[in-house]
Amino acid sequence: MTGSVAVIGAGPGGLIAARWLLALGFDPTIFEQGPMLGGQWTGLPGLSGVWPTMHTNTSRVMTAFSDLQHESSLVYLPSHEVLDYLHRYADAFGLTSRIHLNTRVELVRQDGTGWLVSHSGTNERFDRVVVASGRFHAPALPPVTGLDTFAGPEAASSSYHYKEPDRYRDKRVLVAGCAISALEIAADLALLGAARVVVTQRRQRYVLPKFSAGVPSDHRIFTRYGTLASETLPPAEIDRQLKEIVIEAAGNPAQYGAPAPDASLFAAGVTLSQYYLPLVGEGRITVAPWMQSVDGSTVTFAGGHSEDFDGIIFGTGFDLNLPFLSAEIRAALDLDTKHLDSDRYTFHPDLPGLAIVGMWDQSGGYFVPLELQARWIAYTWGGAIPPPSEAGQRSRIAAYRSRRGLPQKTRMNLAALAFARAAGVEPNLENWPKLQRALLFGPLAPSCFRLEGPDALPDAPTQFAREAAAFGAITSNEMTERERTYWSSIKGSETCERRPQQPNMTVEG
Repeated sequence: MTGSVAVIGAGPGGLIAARWLLALGFDPTIFEQGPMLGGQWTGLPGLSGVWPTMHTNTSRVMTAFSDLQHESSLVYLPSHEVLDYLHRYADAFGLTSRIHLNTRVELVRQDGTGWLVSHSGTNERFDRVVVASGRFHAPALPPVTGLDTFAGPEAASSSYHYKEPDRYRDKRVLVAGCAISALEIAADLALLGAARVVVTQRRQRYVLPKFSAGVPSDHRIFTRYGTLASETLPPAEIDRQLKEIVIEAAGNPAQYGAPAPDASLFAAGVTLSQYYLPLVGEGRITVAPWMQSVDGSTVTFAGGHSEDFDGIIFGTGFDLNLPFLSAEIRAALDLDTKHLDSDRYTFHPDLPGLAIVGMWDQSGGYFVPLELQARWIAYTWGGAIPPPSEAGQRSRIAAYRSRRGLPQKTRMNLAALAFARAAGVEPNLENWPKLQRALLFGPLAPSCFRLEGPDALPDAPTQFAREAAAFGAITSNEMTERERTYWSSIKGSETCERRPQQPNMTVEG
């Protein structure tokens, strides 16, 4: 064995990290505070923000790892099927016996050249540590004057604690926020019999449905072309192209009776939801400006309108929460509720032997970039690829620090390609002429990152062609007129200097 590794968390991030560490010869031990593996997908109160009626907001192809397929033929899976998949994955790769359930890690600290992990009244020493405890466990509730006085019978709570939709039947519910959880819960409530559903938001986002012309939206919007465009085209042109895709799929929210968003998609932001806008158009969801104050059961909105509610649900994001890291580690990372200093959210040169998994805030599915990040970690520690230079790491961390305070949302394709490049598994377009269109404009399916580089698979080309053609998205190598126009706009980058990708992989909005 190459060395012992403590992996903190048995959700998707912890499992995929342990799988690839094991493949590189390491001896991983997985610590899980809950009674079962799965992280968010367990649906357990207090340990998960998944609610009983929730389905994935990413397609089946993009909610999988590269070496295990789903058994279901559904396009968007119910949460229990994702949990089943994670159990199958752990069994398939010998991880289940390595998981210590009901074991809360209380402290991680450096110990000479190794690490001490404190849990259950004991200390264990490991050569390395992977922090994969999850990004979405500490709800961020915005300050609202008088919120602590709210007297509605269903109280005010976070979307993280939304577990019983039936309790809101025939009730007046205010949903705060415009992220996926807020819009999906608002739609859930409207469809399951709430008397009135109002969504309060600071700004109107564009809303992308799960399907566009029968194709999952994540197959169209999170593409390799989108990453290349971000590196070569002016931001205004990237904004225009993304907005073109979104408007074609769903129209402008104002067409449904919602407020008009900013003309810039980057300024407005975009959220995924299949039913939200149609329900707004039917009057089953009402959109209101942001809350100004709360007094008892009465909420007053900006502009002066007031209304009584039985319950408030906040879908307003999450804070970073890593309470088990020692003060020295927290200081090195300059950790706060939104930021941690690290090279591409993974390594810090002052913390050798520590890696962080899944701690960036993202739009789009996490499974594909999580696997790529895990491979990068395992390949780096296992010697399959050269480690990042200290100078390069410090330069990227400095660039990240320069953006603190700016929007930190990351598009899935930017994260995936950044990790794929770091791991040495980004496929070269010239090597795959028959797959070029799929590699540019098709889904960033996990199989496309097994085409070449370490751990390439002989059947990856066939698998990727099949996944790219699923749902009729990419059925030939002949580009559409729009794709040819888009590709020609950046093809000159082969002879021009490419703009370096932002080290924090973010996009405003």
